Amino acid sequence: MPETPIQPADTAWLLTATALVLFMTLPGLAIFYGGLVRAKNVLSVLMQCLAITALVTVLWVAFGYSLVFDQLGLRVAAESPATWIGGISKLFLRGVRSDSVVGTVPETVFVTYQMTFAIITPALIIGAFAERMKFSAMLWFTGLWATLVYLPVCHMVWGGSTGWMARMGVFDFAGGIVVHITAGFSALVAAVLVGGRHGYPHQPMPPHSLTLTVIGTGMLWVGWFGFNAGSAVAANGQAGMAMLVTQISPSVAALTWMAIEWTRFGKPSVLGFATGAIAGLAAITPAAGTVGPAGAMAIGCASGALCFVGATWLKRWGGYDDSLDAFGVHGLGGLLGTLLVGVFASSRFGGQVEGLDVGRQLGVQALCAGVTIAWSVAVSWLLLKGLDATLGLRAEETHERHGLDISLHNESGYNY
Repeated sequence: MPETPIQPADTAWLLTATALVLFMTLPGLAIFYGGLVRAKNVLSVLMQCLAITALVTVLWVAFGYSLVFDQLGLRVAAESPATWIGGISKLFLRGVRSDSVVGTVPETVFVTYQMTFAIITPALIIGAFAERMKFSAMLWFTGLWATLVYLPVCHMVWGGSTGWMARMGVFDFAGGIVVHITAGFSALVAAVLVGGRHGYPHQPMPPHSLTLTVIGTGMLWVGWFGFNAGSAVAANGQAGMAMLVTQISPSVAALTWMAIEWTRFGKPSVLGFATGAIAGLAAITPAAGTVGPAGAMAIGCASGALCFVGATWLKRWGGYDDSLDAFGVHGLGGLLGTLLVGVFASSRFGGQVEGLDVGRQLGVQALCAGVTIAWSVAVSWLLLKGLDATLGLRAEETHERHGLDISLHNESGYNY
């Protein structure tokens, strides 16, 4: 019998949150990204999201869950209790039964909930190389990246008290480091190494359906309540506050983006508003369990402004083709939220943590973010270089010009 009884309310909430987070990828992210690409590449993006969901599910069951949450981790050093990866006693979910418990919920539900995070994280990277990467290269990159980047970082932050970053006291409630920094900075590497789309930046490449993008934005926004409030792994006050700030931040960020765009260009765009909302959601993710409404407003305002710069001026200055702004929104938004939670988690600024040493916490947040960026960039660069030398990363030029839907999948979602 489990030592801690299963709580029906907590279980019901986490079941709901699990469905919401999976809903973020299928169909939320798929539709959001699908609307942003050109019509000839829509099915390729949808296929990538579907395939990533299936592939990561299998990897998570085989070894992912064990390497993150098995407390029999490998030690960084003999004298240190901190770990960078978990153990192997739960391979293929060995020992996970209907009566096994994590906290107050069935372990089966916890396994599935965490699986949905592992699914959406590499799916975010699609936005950096959309319309030009080979499907086979994408599959290999996803599998290797999830294993070598996502699993170690996830363990260090969420794998229990032995995790290296957890032991340092890092604040990352729902994935600013684990999800957005890993995916966002890896996306920047992918955009640079894969190269720009043919004709970029001189040839206009407008989204084929902003209607789909707005629908996808709404799905992501609603699903994010499961992403953030579900991370409490309980139906409690922390989940309630996480839900509240998850609504505040994207609202402020979207309005900030709109105001900047309206001032600069004379008209507000629906694409800008949608992108600003996603930026605010990414930025509040690491802070959702520890900041209050005032902190959420500050984080939303800052992320709307920073991510606008990242998706416009910075991208032009850098000369890279981050097609759907995976780095500009998720990388920069996640980094900003990871740093600002070190300030706004303090009760002095309306947060939930009493007596927080803001200076020390900022140092912890910056160190953990920096290590994650360095690891994500280095591993992604090596993986992409290796795949380019073996499989090749890019689709053939003729395939890109005809569109990946027909060229790689022999199908088309539209009649031309």
